Amino acid sequence: MPRFHLGLTAAELAVFSRLTTPIKIQNFLDCFPINWEKRGETYMSPRRVLAARKMHCFEGALIAALALWLRGEPALLMDLKTKGDEDHVVALYKRHGYWGAISKSNHATLRWRDPVYQTPRELALSYFHEYFANSTKQKSLRSFSEPLNLKKCGAGWVTAEADLDELALALDRSKHHSIFPPKNARLIRPADTMECRAGRLVEWKKSHPRT
Repeated sequence: MPRFHLGLTAAELAVFSRLTTPIKIQNFLDCFPINWEKRGETYMSPRRVLAARKMHCFEGALIAALALWLRGEPALLMDLKTKGDEDHVVALYKRHGYWGAISKSNHATLRWRDPVYQTPRELALSYFHEYFANSTKQKSLRSFSEPLNLKKCGAGWVTAEADLDELALALDRSKHHSIFPPKNARLIRPADTMECRAGRLVEWKKSHPRT
């Protein structure tokens, strides 16, 4: 681990000291239940996530980005923006020139990505086909953001007690690139019956006592 601690306690640093690779970071995120925000919208800091023992995609991406930062790597987030669906946020990493993603998701298809993508755009496109709302069957991913380097946002977000609304807004307002031109929208096939059946598979139920 690097000598800096970003305001984390010894106990918190001990948790991150075990997260030495992207795979170990992803395995760590997978142990946490989904944060269903039952008491209202949250954007918890990594400190609060560790205490609450639950997270949604934005909060999980922060944990992953922090783990990478503590190992001397870039702390990068990517926002995946949708039409008529929930957006998704992932943490990016790079190995031997290829991009991968660490992701907290309740769905089988919006999760981890191996480092096999030459560009962030290639990686973002890997989420397109299975990204749809079961209620409409329409594929919903529309754009992806430039990687946001959290190191440029200071270190206050690491241990903040207040929700990180400003950080979430900065990511939402950052430069985004379209997945496809508008004229191609009418050419996109809705999800079929089998895809919708698979899309209903979730890891954590809202009724789970830990959520």
